[in-house]
Amino acid sequence: MKSLKSLLFILVAVFLLAVHCLSGQKSEGPTTREMNLITWQEFQEYVPNKIETVLLPVGSIEPHGVIPNGTDSIAPEAISRNIAKRLNAIIAPTLNYGVTPAMQAFPGAVSISAEAYLPFVKDILRCLAGNRFKNIIILNGHGGNTGLLQKATAEISNECRVRILIVNWWSLVIEETLEVFGDEGGHAGNNETAYIQAILPEHIHPERYDKDMATPNAIGNSWYAVPVPSSIGLYKKGQGYPTFDVKQAKEYFNKVNNRVAELIEDIIRKWDKAGLYR
Repeated sequence: MKSLKSLLFILVAVFLLAVHCLSGQKSEGPTTREMNLITWQEFQEYVPNKIETVLLPVGSIEPHGVIPNGTDSIAPEAISRNIAKRLNAIIAPTLNYGVTPAMQAFPGAVSISAEAYLPFVKDILRCLAGNRFKNIIILNGHGGNTGLLQKATAEISNECRVRILIVNWWSLVIEETLEVFGDEGGHAGNNETAYIQAILPEHIHPERYDKDMATPNAIGNSWYAVPVPSSIGLYKKGQGYPTFDVKQAKEYFNKVNNRVAELIEDIIRKWDKAGLYR
């Protein structure tokens, strides 16, 4: 009986010690990585003392073959969620609307004028810098935004002494696209279709697809049409048609996320090494 009481005493002591140790442990990060969901008090606790990087997904609403109209926003948002912890970053709310006049005629498309888009983006970048982020990473999913994003970045970086990187993910991962599919991709082609299929398979509609929905992009200045004739634009003739392959989709999803994270890590490391805008 005495030995049983001693054993119970030891077990209770061990349990209380474990509880104390666990309660004293510091969390590895904030309760959420999303600016939409975090409280201002917790934001203040982490930025910039513990978190210096913010991910800003930007995209557009436009046709994408037989995948969602919001693909250009959905993809960078998914990339952000996948890599935020690895980069110790906060995710800013996604800019879902972009500049896409050549596709505005398609049902469901929304295009913002350059005159409205540029100052809007610049104000957002100013505010992110004002919240004392050191690194602003723009994850862009839409080519029509690129020129205006570059203009905004050049102005705000030097004005606010903040480091800004724009990542056009579909262009960055050309090698990964070739590895997985054996050919180049396209707007709503094998690459974009696979990435969205990996996260939203219920919104992919191969039953609506036929090859005549695709048109190869113009070579140089050989032709230009508004509206564009097809909702699938191939980078090269005969390449990039959607495959709807589940295995390829999962493989591509992982390769894209890893490549984007690697680039961001490398750029931030080199900014730090040079002591730029610290």
